[in-house]
Amino acid sequence: MGSEMCIRDRIDATDATDEDHGIDRGVLLKRGLRLEYISLGWNLIEGAVAIFAGVMAGSVALIGFGVDSFVESSSAAVIVWRILSEIGNRTNPAKIYSIERRSQRLVALSLLGFATYLLFESGSALVLQEQPEVSHTGIILAVLSLIVMWWLARSIRRVGQQLHSHAIEADSSQTLACWWMSLSLLVGLGLNALFGWWWADPLAGIAISALMLREAKSVWSGKDCCGI
Repeated sequence: MGSEMCIRDRIDATDATDEDHGIDRGVLLKRGLRLEYISLGWNLIEGAVAIFAGVMAGSVALIGFGVDSFVESSSAAVIVWRILSEIGNRTNPAKIYSIERRSQRLVALSLLGFATYLLFESGSALVLQEQPEVSHTGIILAVLSLIVMWWLARSIRRVGQQLHSHAIEADSSQTLACWWMSLSLLVGLGLNALFGWWWADPLAGIAISALMLREAKSVWSGKDCCGI
């Protein structure tokens, strides 16, 4: 009962805030839905290209990046489910609250799974001294991802804040983490291409996995981790 009153008060307050700014909550939900569809589509394509290029170049970083993209896709699918559920059940605050919490925790679990995978693969690459070939496809993909992920992270977070949705904000944090992964990938592939420093990429991967673990903990508890 307390949770239902809490979410009801939050939704009522959000509706009032939206009206003050001339923005209907339904419009915000549809805007968030469009962004999540874009995120879902982009990550599916990005993941397929990254894994293919990674296998061709023997790059653990690229393959790991592709796996991250599919994790991002699952996260976007969870948030699509959350938004569609609210659109269909706006008069049932308790159910919206329940979906919100489950969405947050599914996002957190996807973060945890990716962090564990990335840590293992990066450590293996260092120990085995795996030296990938230069991948121009991977470099181009990383640059494009930096642009797209930054825009998506900011846009999704803005909608999440306007809706007072911790699950949507958590998804924007995961998208921002993917931006950092793109930067790590670009640095690693670039240093390997320019100087033959094969170890730069797995070291960056280990650092990013630590960020993922921190985010997973924050998202699970409902706290924010990375500001945009």
